[in-house]
Amino acid sequence: MKVLALSLLGASLVFGGGTAAQAQQRCTFLQPIGGDGTTPIVSKRVGAAKLIGKENWNTDFIVNQPYSSFKFFFTANSSDANAKYPVSGFMKFSDGSNLQVINEVMNPPMGTGRMFGPFPAIPGKQASQMNFKVGASSDPGALGFSYRISVQGCQ
Repeated sequence: MKVLALSLLGASLVFGGGTAAQAQQRCTFLQPIGGDGTTPIVSKRVGAAKLIGKENWNTDFIVNQPYSSFKFFFTANSSDANAKYPVSGFMKFSDGSNLQVINEVMNPPMGTGRMFGPFPAIPGKQASQMNFKVGASSDPGALGFSYRISVQGCQ
């Protein structure tokens, strides 16, 4: 996959600060790919690798129209106070490139979490999906914890 230059990431973070105009934006939850269409909120549990096949810690949300910015939401559901969640988020584009906008390890108390963004749309790029990845095979301490995620597109 092609990856945009880090300068674009820096620009998205600089321009991603909250402004009064962004506070008045209309935001819509994006539907998860493969969901049943009843809820835009995905609940998952970070689990150990499968014996056959591959564990899927990625969740993609479809971008069905142009938006000016995107917000990612993460909520911890684990009662384990030591739960650590490696969280990554990507904007995926129609040309096959992507831009990582989140890369953190979180330890929020149960029922709490964080909103990431808003991340502005990248000029000249058409967003096709937003991707959330929680957990990593290289971090066995992150296994066994549940969480909820969602993404919004804003105008």
